[in-house]
Amino acid sequence: MTAEKTKNVELKVGNKAPDFSVEFDTKQEVTSDSLKGKIKVIYFYPKDDTPGCTIEAKDFRDMIGDFKTANAVVIGVSKDSVKSHDKFKEKFCLPFPLASDEDGTMCEDYGVWAEKSMYGKTYMGIERTTFLIDKNGIIRNVWNKVKVDGHVKEVLEAVKKL
Repeated sequence: MTAEKTKNVELKVGNKAPDFSVEFDTKQEVTSDSLKGKIKVIYFYPKDDTPGCTIEAKDFRDMIGDFKTANAVVIGVSKDSVKSHDKFKEKFCLPFPLASDEDGTMCEDYGVWAEKSMYGKTYMGIERTTFLIDKNGIIRNVWNKVKVDGHVKEVLEAVKKL
């Protein structure tokens, strides 16, 4: 995908979350409809088994009981394949679904497919972003350009306030 194909969506608190239908690691499909009535934490991350993404996933893993107690489901989303997600989940014992958005539809709908730069080169990639969506499908919080350290704890505190 190129920058020209990006929708430049900017979802804000109070917006209805976009509907989605993606395959996840267990080769099942997760849809916004299948999660109706649940609090959703949807976090977008660049790539399986890379340093920051691994720390973030392990932090969600370590606090998953607290999210469940707060009646929230956690879903990680990247453009990695289902096979990659399977390996990543097994390696780090991740107890929540990892959605495979290989065609980038969900990333574009949520506005996280963005131009990035590293070492002076620009490229398109997933901007690390987390959305907190209430039981009615309304976005209640958005964390853009997430810094991993302490992030999951901050998300959990926001979930508890819903």
